[in-house]
Amino acid sequence: MSLRIGLSTPVVVQVPGVSSPWETAGTPEDLAAVARTADECGLDFLTCSEHVAVPAAEAATRGAVYWDPLSTLAYLAAHTGRIRLATAVLVLGYHHPIEIAKRYGTLDLISGGRVVLGVGIGSLKEEFDLIAATWAQRAARADEAITALQASFGCAEPTYSGRFYSFSGMRVEPHSPRSQPPIWVGGRSEASLRRAIRLANGWMPFGLDPVRIRAMLDRHAPASGFEVVLGTGRALDPSADPNDTRDCLTGLADAGATVVSCSLAARSAEDFCAQIGRLAEIASELKE
Repeated sequence: MSLRIGLSTPVVVQVPGVSSPWETAGTPEDLAAVARTADECGLDFLTCSEHVAVPAAEAATRGAVYWDPLSTLAYLAAHTGRIRLATAVLVLGYHHPIEIAKRYGTLDLISGGRVVLGVGIGSLKEEFDLIAATWAQRAARADEAITALQASFGCAEPTYSGRFYSFSGMRVEPHSPRSQPPIWVGGRSEASLRRAIRLANGWMPFGLDPVRIRAMLDRHAPASGFEVVLGTGRALDPSADPNDTRDCLTGLADAGATVVSCSLAARSAEDFCAQIGRLAEIASELKE
């Protein structure tokens, strides 16, 4: 079975029912240790999500802890040498495409071309309103933002003209050494999958049953090379229950995953690092 394993980075996003108690007091040093271990064990990527602020009424389900992805991934880049750095996801409506191209292009430069842009249209109107972002037509704006991003990466003087964004005659230095860093579209709808197939390199759904994901992929038949990035949806415990971990990974592969973003249960940062090692062993066994 050909399946790559990424890591839903602990501490930086703390979702009730998924994160472990130790993460509440997790430190940057803990994160560095986790990142180095994941890098050494051959995992595919580390993640960080984006929320500027979460409505208090939503915190019980979404969680309230969301570290800034640019700052966090830059820190993780400095402690690793190979593993990719994925936003999961960046809300397109919060940023001008040139802003994303400059900031994450710089990260791509200093990390040696390791950035993966997971992007989405956003789902919290209160957050849009808080930062004066435009909620109306956010899906159409996101479509155009992806196109504008693709015209801007790896380019010192990008040019784009569209309905929502137009720019030319501006220098962007530094910029990404790559003209096309991977873009994965997040979401939980048919529209998000269509957007991903039409405009991007992969799909990163959340909150969907694997059976439904398999049916959606069968209906839309992405081309070869298209990435399907599925999350475990719960914290796995590879040390205590390796069979459950194997079954989960196999089930997600059957649903169409090419990459799995794993959440792990642990009692401490040290235990989390041990869990990464066990996860890597199980993933290797599945490839045999």
